[in-house]
Amino acid sequence: MLRPFTNASLALAATLAASACSGSDAATTAYPTWHNTQVNVVSRTAAAAGVVTATSMKPDGSLETAALDLANGKKLWSHPATMAGRLPGMGVSAPAIVETGRNQAVVVALDPAKKQPRWNATLIARDARTGAQKWSRPVHSTFGPQRCGPYVCLSEHTALANARLVVLDPNSGKIMWKLPGISEVEWSDPARVLLLRLAANPMIESYDVKTGKLQWQQPIEQALGPGIDMSGGWAFGATGDNLVGYVAPYTNPRTKKVSTFGLFSIKITEGTVNWMRPSVVRVYPSGNPGYAPVVRPVDRQGAYGGFARLDSETGRVLGQVTGAAVPGSGWWLAFPDRMDKLAFLKHGTKGSAFDLGTGRSVAVDDQRAWSFCVTDPKPLPLRAQPPGFYSTAAICEFDLATGKRLRAAAPPPPWFTGSQDGWRLWRDEKGALHATNDRTATTPGMYG
Repeated sequence: MLRPFTNASLALAATLAASACSGSDAATTAYPTWHNTQVNVVSRTAAAAGVVTATSMKPDGSLETAALDLANGKKLWSHPATMAGRLPGMGVSAPAIVETGRNQAVVVALDPAKKQPRWNATLIARDARTGAQKWSRPVHSTFGPQRCGPYVCLSEHTALANARLVVLDPNSGKIMWKLPGISEVEWSDPARVLLLRLAANPMIESYDVKTGKLQWQQPIEQALGPGIDMSGGWAFGATGDNLVGYVAPYTNPRTKKVSTFGLFSIKITEGTVNWMRPSVVRVYPSGNPGYAPVVRPVDRQGAYGGFARLDSETGRVLGQVTGAAVPGSGWWLAFPDRMDKLAFLKHGTKGSAFDLGTGRSVAVDDQRAWSFCVTDPKPLPLRAQPPGFYSTAAICEFDLATGKRLRAAAPPPPWFTGSQDGWRLWRDEKGALHATNDRTATTPGMYG
């Protein structure tokens, strides 16, 4: 799954609207479709065994874990939720959901706990359909639970010197194996898990998910070069046999130097580097790095070039718009459903668009494209949390000829929502959750 920081202070990424996420008000009648307005979803969603779960914000600023029936959107249950030690740039944590049998799954989330000398929250596992509690685990600090194959992965004590990753049985909470330090799951299947090890020399490492045996490791500096600093954020996505990673730039406030950044691909089975694209920034909105990456090169003086759509399999340029064609200012990126064009949306006035295959300008009359609904999102008014958390953002459809927002005639495009077993999920501006089963192939969306 995708886990980017959205650090709004990044000097190199600020002009690309790096606050972000999913959504629209659209629905379709051609396929099974629903929307649920009982929730105010502020995190990503996760689904398994016919249940979708997310973190929702209540009117008083408190959080709750919500579970919905994937077939019809009916709310199954909800329980209070919290965060303990998660960094604002990472966004609100989502619950983890792990399939445990035929049409059975367990939802694992962080519940509030009365503060004790050592513990700030409680990790609780519940039956996905009934909400019945199965087990609990006290937590000091964590970035949140994640599914890792048939298990639950949790980096705990993240604010302490003895931080570690524990791999838990979803039915009992028993520790299956553990690793020192802070790690994040970037991809997993029933046999293997790929972890980003957050350390002075960050690495991608592959482990046998059932035994914890190390299979391979690949330092990110081997792919992009020395000078990696993960403080700017990262994002990963996988399709086929490859994991594609993006490391964002970070300007050190003391030295004013910009860290090494760019895009790279690793073969999942071996850990070998397939290709690398150093010194490019990922643009927003756009596709998942592992599926439809769109990037912009930055030179050593910090000057931006044009835009390029890359082939996630090879890293080659599939289409580009030159830097000379980029309008001066006041625009926001927008893409149509098929991402065959790149548009510069200007709110309330005429924009411009280019064919990504040829790089040539195209007429914007009768051209529709998707971009963020709002360009100045407000931080969430969360209770008992540090300021700076944002909900996953929504995208809306616009008329490029007028810059006006349109009433969307269809769901947001698959390059943005992704698809899992034919189901596509997204949130709208008000946090309502939408879904359609249009039988699209399983692919990662922009954020996971």
